[in-house]
Amino acid sequence: MANATLDTPLSRSLGCRYPIIQTAMGWVATPELVAATCNAGAFGFLACATSRPQQAEADIRKVTELTDRPFGVNFLMEQPGAAEIVDAIVRYGAKAASYSRSPKREFIDKLKAADILCVPTVGAARHAEKAVELGADIIVAQGGEGGGHTGIVPTSLLLPQVIDAVDVPVAAAGGFHSGQGLVAALAYGADGIAMGTRFMLTAESPVPDPTVDRYFKASVMDVPVTTQVDGLPQRVVRNELVAELEASSSVALLIRALRSALEYRKLSGASIGELISAAFSMRKNDKLTRSQMIMAANAPILIKRAMVEGVPSEGVLPSGQVTGVIDDRPTCAELIERLMTEADGALARLNQH
Repeated sequence: MANATLDTPLSRSLGCRYPIIQTAMGWVATPELVAATCNAGAFGFLACATSRPQQAEADIRKVTELTDRPFGVNFLMEQPGAAEIVDAIVRYGAKAASYSRSPKREFIDKLKAADILCVPTVGAARHAEKAVELGADIIVAQGGEGGGHTGIVPTSLLLPQVIDAVDVPVAAAGGFHSGQGLVAALAYGADGIAMGTRFMLTAESPVPDPTVDRYFKASVMDVPVTTQVDGLPQRVVRNELVAELEASSSVALLIRALRSALEYRKLSGASIGELISAAFSMRKNDKLTRSQMIMAANAPILIKRAMVEGVPSEGVLPSGQVTGVIDDRPTCAELIERLMTEADGALARLNQH
């Protein structure tokens, strides 16, 4: 029953067995996690938003070596080297590309010409409408419960608005971690779900144990939204660094942002001109203030401290509120099997009424 019922326009479009998307979390959605997700029957997105073009291509190639299943690639259309990353996505035949901020028609047109699905994430119905006008094939609608950069509208209110606004498959994101949630999303009219935090806390995730432990210790109330990381609303686990940022003066935040920008330049290999061009592109397309533009480099650098270097007290821990109800680290295969068993049970109970 579950296989027939859960064969949706989302799973058919993406070519995966189940209508479940693993989102592209920076420093987390590695080739290994993406391949494990896809091999388990879901659809994984590789995170390339902080990668140099050469590294992005190497990671894309690595995914093709680890799985023969369809997968996607996430990147920022304003990041240095974005054009080369688009070329690599096309060259290796990824099934889909995901993005959120600053969509560029030239990149979207090139992806669509290669039959690569465009899958943006939105936090408002009007953004979904605009995304479809620009060529989006699938929409991920992320409610305020979601981790990282997020809006203020709860998933339960956002989802129906987006579904009514567009005529393409919609995946619900923000607060999902179980098969019951998948069935609930389908009942709302969505075509599937997208999960980040739940996949981040799996065995194939590269997140170091000390950082994972901080996630497990967090309650639902320990995952607030702050604007002090990079000037934009971002849902994170409250820790020592977040407390320090929220108590910092504007001058102290500016100094930290400039240090992050210098570190990001070294990490990305971008020239000063490329970084300035990317910053002004974000400011224009995303209507950022000057302070938000300057602080943009903070997030990837501070997240790296926790997610790669394993020092959670000194880094940022992006997270959905759902981390407060997660207490285990299954393999991706075990997670997907559990979700489908739970979905079967939920559907069976509904059929009894």
